Amino acid sequence: MIKIVLSVDGMMCKMCEAHVNDAIKREFLNVKVSSSHQDKQTIIQTKTEIDKDELIKVVEKEGFKVLDIKVEEQKKKGIFGFLKKQG
Repeated sequence: MIKIVLSVDGMMCKMCEAHVNDAIKREFLNVKVSSSHQDKQTIIQTKTEIDKDELIKVVEKEGFKVLDIKVEEQKKKGIFGFLKKQG
């Protein structure tokens, strides 16, 4: 899984969060999106990479400003994760 954290300026309420979430879900399939106007960020989880420039365009088209993007790969954790051979 890939976790993308966007710093977003301009979200003022729950409705703003919904606009950002809906725009991202509409443009990029099979993503999980969560936004927080209080934290001024949007977190996206996806199995495939997303083009950063396209992501910025989608969010800014809704009237918000993307200040920063952080991408990190997440290891899948499961109930049997401890059984996997290390290194």
